Amino acid sequence: MLVLVLNAGSSSVKYQVLNAKNRELLAKGVVERIGMSGAVLTHKKVGDKEVRLTGEILDHKMAIEYVLSILLSKNHGVIKDRSEIEAVGHRVVHGGEAFKGSVLINEEVMSEIRRCIDYAPLHNPPNLKGINAAMQLLPGVPQVAVFDTAFHQTMPKHAYLYALPYTLYKRHGIRRYGFHGTSHRYVSDRAAELVGKPKEELRIITCHLGNGASAAAIKYGKSVDTSMGFTPLEGLMMGTRSGDLDPAIILQIMHKEELTPNDATTLLNKHSGLVGVSGISSDMREIEEEYEKNERAKVAHDIFTYRLRKYIGAYAAAMGGVDVIVFTGGIGENSVMVREHSLQGLEFMGVKLDKAKNEASDKKEREISADDSQVKVWVIPTNEELVIALDTMRIVKEAKS
Repeated sequence: MLVLVLNAGSSSVKYQVLNAKNRELLAKGVVERIGMSGAVLTHKKVGDKEVRLTGEILDHKMAIEYVLSILLSKNHGVIKDRSEIEAVGHRVVHGGEAFKGSVLINEEVMSEIRRCIDYAPLHNPPNLKGINAAMQLLPGVPQVAVFDTAFHQTMPKHAYLYALPYTLYKRHGIRRYGFHGTSHRYVSDRAAELVGKPKEELRIITCHLGNGASAAAIKYGKSVDTSMGFTPLEGLMMGTRSGDLDPAIILQIMHKEELTPNDATTLLNKHSGLVGVSGISSDMREIEEEYEKNERAKVAHDIFTYRLRKYIGAYAAAMGGVDVIVFTGGIGENSVMVREHSLQGLEFMGVKLDKAKNEASDKKEREISADDSQVKVWVIPTNEELVIALDTMRIVKEAKS
């Protein structure tokens, strides 16, 4: 089954075309600067060179029209007719408590996604634009929503509720939802395959580390806790996000600096984290370049790895132990230092890193723990688009049967 996977952002649309049956990627790309001057489509057919097209791309519908056009093109395309696309899978950031898995999109599902805009005002509206555009341009083609939050819906109440008046949860849905669920799901399933044991027998801690970062405790195949909360701001230190802090701090800062709620939101989400502490960059590569030369860069890096180490320890305690730790995401897959520093001092838990394996980069997917390490440590590149494509194929087939 040929599946078009779409991830619609506020001014961008990322896409991939996959043959879900044999898991083969055919083409991928991104449309950027939608609604702005200098809009560009970057496209790569597998086996060919990357191409860039510029044009006036006013909205998401036009962006997806551009995508379909290049997928049909003689030189760069992978299909001869739109009818070859048998289904469309959409990444949707927030599904609230309504969705515990991926679903075939209908009007009721659309209404629930709209209802969750309060929880994800920056993400769900463009996700909806992408769905509406795809429905108009590919009429009759099944559309499936795959939610970032769905995988974490298995968390028990004691993990997802905050110590606030219970009425706030009942009235406003104030609870931990968690994000990066598709990534945590993929790498934990893949880790089980690689260690050769059923996931139902494993306790896995997955660390998705990029500009946004989160950790998850996955016990016997189910998420039982995760570091991101009501929003993606909670938890680990990130590129520009603060992660965990005393809530009274922001009240104090708002008072002292005369900040509005919008100002405070911007401070916590855009000017904190690595960039806020280091004063250099939100990019871990630039932080690491300055690690030995700049005290603030060193402190930023140390906070990042210390907090991750604390979460790993906490999740091992929550699950009564850990069998596998997985690093994924741009930082998790590429930073030797982050992996090494994050695992320092965890030998008492049975974590033993192999320095040479950690520093080797000959294989993207690799074990980096020592042969005699009780806890296996893996680097596994995430593949959220494949999960979306496979879910889409499964759900469409189920709907037809």
